[in-house]
Amino acid sequence: MLKQLFSRQHPRRVPLLFGLALLPASAFAAGGGETALTLLWIAVLLLLAKLSSLVEKFRQPAVIGELLMGVLIGNLALIGFHQLDPIKSDAIIAFLAEFGVIILLFQIGLESDTRTLRKVGLRALLVAIVGVAAPFALGALVVGPMLFPDAGFNAHLFLGATLTATSVGVTARVFKDMGTLQMAESQIVLGAAVIDDVIGLIILAVVTAIVTTGEVSLGAIGWITAKAFLFLAGALLVGQHAAPLISRQFSRINTGVGMKFSLAISFCLVLAYLAHGIGLAPIIGAFAAGLILDEVTFKDYDSLDIIPDIERAIKDAPPASQHKIREVLDHHAEHHLESLAGPIGHLFIPIFFVYTGMQVDLRTLFDLQALKIALVVTLLAFVGKLVSGLVAGPVNKWIVGWGMAPRGEVGLIFAVVGKQLGVIDAQIFSIIIIMVMLTTLLTPMILSQLIRRQQRLTPDL
Repeated sequence: MLKQLFSRQHPRRVPLLFGLALLPASAFAAGGGETALTLLWIAVLLLLAKLSSLVEKFRQPAVIGELLMGVLIGNLALIGFHQLDPIKSDAIIAFLAEFGVIILLFQIGLESDTRTLRKVGLRALLVAIVGVAAPFALGALVVGPMLFPDAGFNAHLFLGATLTATSVGVTARVFKDMGTLQMAESQIVLGAAVIDDVIGLIILAVVTAIVTTGEVSLGAIGWITAKAFLFLAGALLVGQHAAPLISRQFSRINTGVGMKFSLAISFCLVLAYLAHGIGLAPIIGAFAAGLILDEVTFKDYDSLDIIPDIERAIKDAPPASQHKIREVLDHHAEHHLESLAGPIGHLFIPIFFVYTGMQVDLRTLFDLQALKIALVVTLLAFVGKLVSGLVAGPVNKWIVGWGMAPRGEVGLIFAVVGKQLGVIDAQIFSIIIIMVMLTTLLTPMILSQLIRRQQRLTPDL
């Protein structure tokens, strides 16, 4: 019977699979416990994420569909449908979502060209500084006093800190979906977003200290800043020397693809852990790991199985054909690590974006007064990041500015910290959530259109 139900030809197969998701949680908890139920939620999120890829038929990046799908299923309770509510509070799903964004930044690091990053390093630093300073000043000195005069200085500080956030995961996914990671604008944004995260976390730590203790010393600020930049510099310098040595030792045990994959992912996770250990976001460590690792690190390991087969097959081909085919083979050999990390990204990255969308509560839109204020805050939040594009140099300043705009999960973290400390009241928190939601959802749409226009003007891009 089961074989018939799950066979490709059975007409009730799809309704049955989605029908399982509608059963009450107790039906699964009684049989296989919470773990079995979580397995179902993972399957549901993956299927819905793939369903949301319909947006690609309208020339939109997949991340937009995943975020919108998350918003949709996260608010089904508003129409009385509560069967998917447990996903929001499932600790395993939350962990997998966090793991997904770590893998995404690891992939971005692998695909980033360190030479290009160094070339745009100064511009990325300037973009990051302006992209933090302008929103913070707008939030703490303009938006806060004008729109929330009774909230107090600490609340204004936290509002400014929240506006400094940049969700590198959202922007990076747009660049990746559109195949423009090597574009100068992309490299500036990625470099600036990482620096932005470091500066933003420093601001968050300082503001939190001011709120909790009433003061903060210059020495404490200096130490927070120093350890953040020391980690990044140390990870890149030490990692580039240590990774090949570690790789060479493990190659004596086994040179297969499985060993290569395990070492690469383990290196990513260790650096993510170390970043978290000194108070930075784990995604910064993952991005650094991706920048460090390259094919030279794993030169002692087996190449793709198909490469020797193709080389044998073309040995009698004309020299011109051999040359073209070997160029293609060399390209895939150089990007073997990205190919290895791809499948794990397909599994976990969509979960992150759908889960992020699920955290958006559309009920915050029902308060018209709060919505009006939120729209003003959102407009200034966009302006604060768009001005950062002005210092990006001879590139498309709009792409850089919009690339820095989404607040995403980073903005949510800042807002939650402020609420937990009792600095931000329910109204300000709701307004921040609307701002985070709008900047996260609108930016990919606008950014993809700007990139598409750039590609039309520069066909070789």
